[in-house]
Amino acid sequence: MEIILKEDIIGLGYKNDIVDVKPGYARNFLIPTGKAVIASVSARKMLAEDLKQCAHKLEKIKNDAQALADKLAEVSLTISTKVSSTGAIYGSVNSLQIADELKKLGFDIDRKMILVKDVKEVGSYKAAVKLHKEVTVEIPFEVIAEEA
Repeated sequence: MEIILKEDIIGLGYKNDIVDVKPGYARNFLIPTGKAVIASVSARKMLAEDLKQCAHKLEKIKNDAQALADKLAEVSLTISTKVSSTGAIYGSVNSLQIADELKKLGFDIDRKMILVKDVKEVGSYKAAVKLHKEVTVEIPFEVIAEEA
């Protein structure tokens, strides 16, 4: 079932995207909560007209995301965590720790926008932050052993 998203939904799409979802998900969650509408012919025409009228607003949002990405590109994080004698981390470093470190530096980034591979050892890694559907920035971070 094709629907038009009315807001950004992480893992599905961005506002005004036309996406294909299972009918139950659309009927039981997305449409009743106002997060989407059915992509009928008239809804598509309205979407095209709205996008034409809001093109300058969308450009501003993209430029704001790009400006934030430029600031984030200069950031390098250091995350200290408990480590075993062999250098393996107890647990793992994930997007939550990276979001906390960014918050300490003054960047309020939702942890769901941060993509990190499994980090289970001390070393240098990169995290991808998806700020806009066309703007993604990689942040280098280093995992070090916490001093006892």
